[in-house]
Amino acid sequence: MRDLAKGFRHLLAGQRWVVRNGRWFGIGLLPGLITLVLYAGALVGLGYGADDLTAWVTPFADDWASPWQGLFRGFLTALVFALGLFLAVITFTAVTLIVGQPFYESLSEEVDRTEGGKVPVSGLPLWRELWISAWDSLRVLLRVLLWGVLLFALGFIPVAGQTVVPVVGFCVSGFFLAEELTAVALQRRRMRLKDRLVLLRGRRLLTLGFGVPLALAYLVPFAAVFLMPGAVAGATLLARELTGEDGGPLPAEASGQAPPQAQPLPPQPHPQPYTHPQAPGASGLPKD
Repeated sequence: MRDLAKGFRHLLAGQRWVVRNGRWFGIGLLPGLITLVLYAGALVGLGYGADDLTAWVTPFADDWASPWQGLFRGFLTALVFALGLFLAVITFTAVTLIVGQPFYESLSEEVDRTEGGKVPVSGLPLWRELWISAWDSLRVLLRVLLWGVLLFALGFIPVAGQTVVPVVGFCVSGFFLAEELTAVALQRRRMRLKDRLVLLRGRRLLTLGFGVPLALAYLVPFAAVFLMPGAVAGATLLARELTGEDGGPLPAEASGQAPPQAQPLPPQPHPQPYTHPQAPGASGLPKD
């Protein structure tokens, strides 16, 4: 339970950090506002065009008698708009992080700098970082959708579907929200998505203590825009905790297990360099 409270403290500390450093709050606010305007325009367009879309995909209902045609197409129109709204909600953070990649990376570096110690840099060109972020975000969103389908089905179970399942849903949302936000700092530390997930699972309560309150706060309209800069700052503090850079325990130590011992590597005549998922046509890492 101590980790839950510690994760929440990291979230609050990130918000306090951007309040103390108002310039970075303004910089971190810009990508969220841009994404909000884009999504608002898309939803308005969807609202105006949903009727025509449902009429186009249901030509078989043209000859239906009233009121069945109106009820059927009205239901489909509402369903299309609800689906668009759902996609906007679950992709907002990922799209905002991609739009604001250079802004949030600079903010995260500044948090590392003020906290002391080294400031890791990825050393990758911007287009490679954007490609990696987009690819990782897509993989995370697929996981979220799979969990969403599963929890939706479990929601029909009497009692448990109305009590336990929503709690699990918020935990899942909080976990993946924390993953997306800590990715800004952990990608600078050259960590793959697979390694980041292992790291977060190793301190699951710490991760949930950070992510679940934030997921609940994001339910408030427009809160995500204004909380995003502090969330990135707090996620950087969380990443430092997870990697042991702030003097905290490493995941294996926190779980009571002995840290893994280094094993001698077999001789490799042709070692391969570490690579991230690459855009088509790209190969290798840039030279230092």
